[in-house]
Amino acid sequence: MHGSEAVEGALGDLPEALLGGYALARAGLTTEALVALDGLRDAAALPDAGTVLLLAATMDCRLARGDLGEALALGDALAPHRVLPGPTGALAQHAHGELAAALGEPERAARHFALAGRLLEGHDIDPGLVPWRLGAALAAVRLGQRTEAARLAREQLDLVQHAGSPYAVALALRTVATTDAGADPLSLLRRARASLDGLPAGRLAAQIDTDLAGLLMLTPGARGTAEALTLLRRAEEYAGGEELWPLQGRVRRLLERLGEPPRRVRAEALAALTASERRVARLAAHGLTNREIAQELVVTVKAVEWHLSHVYRKLEIPSRARLAATLGLPV
Repeated sequence: MHGSEAVEGALGDLPEALLGGYALARAGLTTEALVALDGLRDAAALPDAGTVLLLAATMDCRLARGDLGEALALGDALAPHRVLPGPTGALAQHAHGELAAALGEPERAARHFALAGRLLEGHDIDPGLVPWRLGAALAAVRLGQRTEAARLAREQLDLVQHAGSPYAVALALRTVATTDAGADPLSLLRRARASLDGLPAGRLAAQIDTDLAGLLMLTPGARGTAEALTLLRRAEEYAGGEELWPLQGRVRRLLERLGEPPRRVRAEALAALTASERRVARLAAHGLTNREIAQELVVTVKAVEWHLSHVYRKLEIPSRARLAATLGLPV
């Protein structure tokens, strides 16, 4: 990940809470990041660079979850900052490029990424902090400009291999695998995944696992299929836990091609519970006995038992011992 030193070196002195939220977003801990970042939205006024970093990191999380309405609102808030000079304006332009790409507008995305690159000219910052070349490369692929796409992706890889973080290297390798028709994508993706070994499981790792699985499914033989399934289950667990529905949808489509059923994620399971079942489940997860729950909710013990039996069935767990973990509570 890019540490606070790299961010502050490019954007100036920023609050620790903001840098922490940004780090969580880059690590792919989307739920935690949104809690931290949303808590800063109404805080004391930030400098322009801080506002841009806050909005851009929040937009990244919202796009990962498929929340396009929220992302568009963040884009509107970011728009006035695109004219700012240097890395601050570049970060705003880059965020708008990502938004345009998510909306299926590669020409507009390419313009924003190119503007981000121009704003960074003459600024000596970590090339992985605003990876505009990678966004431009993916936009170029969608525009049929394969040679340009491969050039941009390779250029970014050369830059970050000397100065970038493992995350920046993995991101560049993944983009080269996607854009360079003359490359060996399987080898590049394995290198990308290996560069993230030892780091917390995050969104980029899950994306690479899914890419690898898709390629392995094209390789004849049981070994490739078995590895693909292992990778997809790992990505499925991560995407479901962080509620990254676009990635989860892609994983499930690949599982369907393998003839494997998807596993219901926590958010989907909880949505199946009634309000009464959720109240009973939460109290049981906090350690209350059935009698204590009945007293708390002013119902009979039999009603509590009835609700819990439905909770276990819907959440597909055997007993209350698994409730806390399933509900996402500390255990």
